Amino acid sequence: MLENLRERLRMDNEPKESIDPRARKVWMIGGAIGSAIVLMIVVGFFFLVTIGYGAPDWVGWTAIALGVAYVPWGVFLSPWLRMRFWRYELRENEMEIQHGIFVIKRHLIPMVRVQYVDTEHGPLMRYFGLTTLSISTAATKFAIPALPKQRAEELRGEIATLARVSEEDV
Repeated sequence: MLENLRERLRMDNEPKESIDPRARKVWMIGGAIGSAIVLMIVVGFFFLVTIGYGAPDWVGWTAIALGVAYVPWGVFLSPWLRMRFWRYELRENEMEIQHGIFVIKRHLIPMVRVQYVDTEHGPLMRYFGLTTLSISTAATKFAIPALPKQRAEELRGEIATLARVSEEDV
């Protein structure tokens, strides 16, 4: 029943594969770290403006309220929405990537345009066994975040093979 509902809510030709569910944990931890930094900056702003420059207290308290309001977005809502809209699909002649929260972006990357494919991961992603796959063309660089390391290596090999075959056809 839940699968039927999900299937009906999907866009007709949306890419089929999603990123690893562990990405949400990575993004939540990153959001918590980012929120802590924002709160420290806001508290510093509060003291600078109210004590240093003698501004009314409400200016500083408004900044603190906005900083606190950012926490649920950065820690919970944003990771959930990012997880929902990240999709990709590898086809014989192209790679399709979809991402975004408010503005959904869809990229179609022709295999003939691919110049190189890389994988990368930071300490947090490494801890969770995830990696980011980067696909570079002459014009720009595309990335699929939070893939299991094994899947990223498989995709890297497949894309490299398909890009090589596409170049031979040209």
